[in-house]
Amino acid sequence: MKYGFDNDKYLEIQSQNIKERIAKFGNKLYMEFGGKLFDDNHASRVLPGFEPDSKFKMLEQMKDDAEIIIVISAVDIEKNKVRSDLGITYDMDVLRLREEFTRRGFLVSSVVITHYNGQSSTDAYRSKLERLGIKVYYHHTIEGYPENVALIDSEEGFGKNDYVETTRPLVVVTAPGPGSGKMAVCLSQLYQDNLRGVKAGYAKFETFPIWNLPLKHPINIAYEAATADLNDVNMIDPFHLEAYGTTAVNYNRDIEIFPVLNALFEGIYGENPYKSPTDMGVNMIGCCISDEDVCCDAARNEIIRRYYASLCKLAEGDCAESEVNKIARLMKQAKITTDFRKTTVAARQRQDKCGKPSSAMELADGTIITAETSELLGPSAALILNSLKHLAGIAHTIKLIPQNMIEPIQKTKVSYLHGHNPRLHTDEVLVAISMLSLFDENCRKALDCLPQLDGCQVHTTVMLSEVDKKIFKKLGVGLTSDPVKKR
Repeated sequence: MKYGFDNDKYLEIQSQNIKERIAKFGNKLYMEFGGKLFDDNHASRVLPGFEPDSKFKMLEQMKDDAEIIIVISAVDIEKNKVRSDLGITYDMDVLRLREEFTRRGFLVSSVVITHYNGQSSTDAYRSKLERLGIKVYYHHTIEGYPENVALIDSEEGFGKNDYVETTRPLVVVTAPGPGSGKMAVCLSQLYQDNLRGVKAGYAKFETFPIWNLPLKHPINIAYEAATADLNDVNMIDPFHLEAYGTTAVNYNRDIEIFPVLNALFEGIYGENPYKSPTDMGVNMIGCCISDEDVCCDAARNEIIRRYYASLCKLAEGDCAESEVNKIARLMKQAKITTDFRKTTVAARQRQDKCGKPSSAMELADGTIITAETSELLGPSAALILNSLKHLAGIAHTIKLIPQNMIEPIQKTKVSYLHGHNPRLHTDEVLVAISMLSLFDENCRKALDCLPQLDGCQVHTTVMLSEVDKKIFKKLGVGLTSDPVKKR
């Protein structure tokens, strides 16, 4: 696979930039961390070469000077809000994040519960965390936040919040997802620190949009596609343009909130150290792109991937049509159609020829492999078998799994487990190959090629089962599907 991002350079210059920002504020900085701190698969897709845990590795270089605050909203606890990419609730993800940070040697000093109004579910959650030895603080809902600056910047505003005890120069404020109140926690701490004579600073780490790329750059358009459900919009930062005469890209929420932040900073410090929302950021990711053409192509593929994901969500009733329409408009801005993704064309051509649900995979060298549904295999299972045979140099006519082995599995699925689909899923095919590899050389060779599927692209002409989707995800395969349900 072609790389377009210099990950080593990123680790070096990003950590250096954060250290310089800490020093600028007298060795105390609250850094709001937007997006995913690890498992950032969106960044790794649009910036080939960026490792999903690069931001985490970057912070590891400063872990002796850093501590972590995890923020969760009482509203999200009450609603049992689920993190869609992991399928777990936000309150569970707080514990997952804490465990992951702690396992890697970071100090997780506390959890802050925001938007607290006496919710009983939140009190129960706090008790659970405290039984685990975790410090917990409450931050209250402030009426009129963020516009009511006079109230916010007072004893009845930030002054009512619990003061979060911190001990290290860099305080990383993160959360399971957006809307948790990370910025408000940082600002509340600045207010409380100022009362105690501590002159702390604030910075924002937001990977996208990339401020020093053009507004309509494919990577920035891909970010809008990724946040279509939040209705984020990339914009030229007017404050940055006015202050410096140079163009920088930010997104609507940060630009809209900046006048309020400006007033809050003036209330806390007497003056605002930042002239624009872009100034607040520390992100250096745009300086580490090594091959822009590679990244542009990856970003265009990501826009299409998001389009298909939204189409499938719409077919399941899980999103509004406006989300799909927005991504369709973004595709026009990027001057692409779904045909830009080679696997969509190949899968549909196979289906047109055979009249059955079909699939296509683009391998690392650009080779396109296709497959179709049969009485024994679904389109995804057949595709994996065809791809592994190609990679292992096995003739297409050779059957890796004998029919007399598949039929008993089908009987168990339908007769004993009362399933409706007798065809084998991808996980069942892989288990069968694994067993046969003990005494079949071709199966062993095919299985050895499985890691080569990482980074490959797949399209199917029907929506897949959750089992098949999860297997492709575990293999590192980028999947899109037409919004057609299996019959």
